[in-house]
Amino acid sequence: MTIRIGILGYGNLGRGIECAVKQNNDMELAAVFTRRDPSTVHILTESATVAHVDSIPDWKDQIDILILCGGSATDLPEQTPKYAQWFNVVDSFDTHARIPEHFANVDAAAKASGKIGIISVGWDPGMFSLNRLYANAVLPDGQDYTFWGKGVSQGHSDAIRRIPGVKNAKQYTVPVDEALAAVRAGENPQLTTRQKHTRDCYVVLEEGADAAQIEETIKTMPNYFADYDTTVHFISEEELARDHSGIPHGGFVLRCGQTGWNGEHKHIIEYNLKLDSNPEFTSSVITAYARAAYRLAQEGQTGCKTVFDIAPVYLSAMSPEEMRAKLL
Repeated sequence: MTIRIGILGYGNLGRGIECAVKQNNDMELAAVFTRRDPSTVHILTESATVAHVDSIPDWKDQIDILILCGGSATDLPEQTPKYAQWFNVVDSFDTHARIPEHFANVDAAAKASGKIGIISVGWDPGMFSLNRLYANAVLPDGQDYTFWGKGVSQGHSDAIRRIPGVKNAKQYTVPVDEALAAVRAGENPQLTTRQKHTRDCYVVLEEGADAAQIEETIKTMPNYFADYDTTVHFISEEELARDHSGIPHGGFVLRCGQTGWNGEHKHIIEYNLKLDSNPEFTSSVITAYARAAYRLAQEGQTGCKTVFDIAPVYLSAMSPEEMRAKLL
């Protein structure tokens, strides 16, 4: 059976979802929902409909999974519980400190409606989360390290763009080379948040905006910039388009651990990603979990799930027999 996908929001992530759906033969894009005038939104899938967000309830019997492509700062905390009353939903909520709260809200809504909600899907949280969990299970006596970048953080860039007076912005997360080298050398350093990464922000101001006030707002923003050495560069729209048009990203998850009776043998597990397009890769992860949401819903499961709750067999379009033959 073909899984009917709906997309809410047609920015970078929404466009990535559309492309990912095309690559999965068991899926089709049914509709894209937008807060804009639908006549101004031009999608690539000729068979799909573009509709205004207000019409979403009318589609509850025509969509199997609604993928929410809003930002984590203000969109998803409201949208995911709201739309779980009508649909099985998947989102990419990535404000790590607020995941428990978001989970509880979505879980209550999805259980009340008999739907499935999978939250915080992507590469971090998401693929990196799984690798941290697997490494912890394998090396219980050890220490975790996660480094992001160098790359554009969509969530952090979105958070800057929502500040009054900001016309456009890109934010890069940059690992501190010395910290990463120390971990790879097996030194097990004790690193603060500030010692592991820096954040570089490139900001285009609205005319008449207070640059000093905006810089202070960025640098003190909780959950985003307050715990990091953050540099804010004010540039023109032309410079942003010329020098910062791409959305690359990546990073590293490492666990240093020891085995043996007295911990005499040292081990390092490392998982890394190098991504040409952060939103397109994130979209590919989300789409695999949309398949899992569909299968869980078919089984009659309800409530909120994270990547920790989803067995790998639910993610692949392959049959279990194919998986065992090709991948095990």
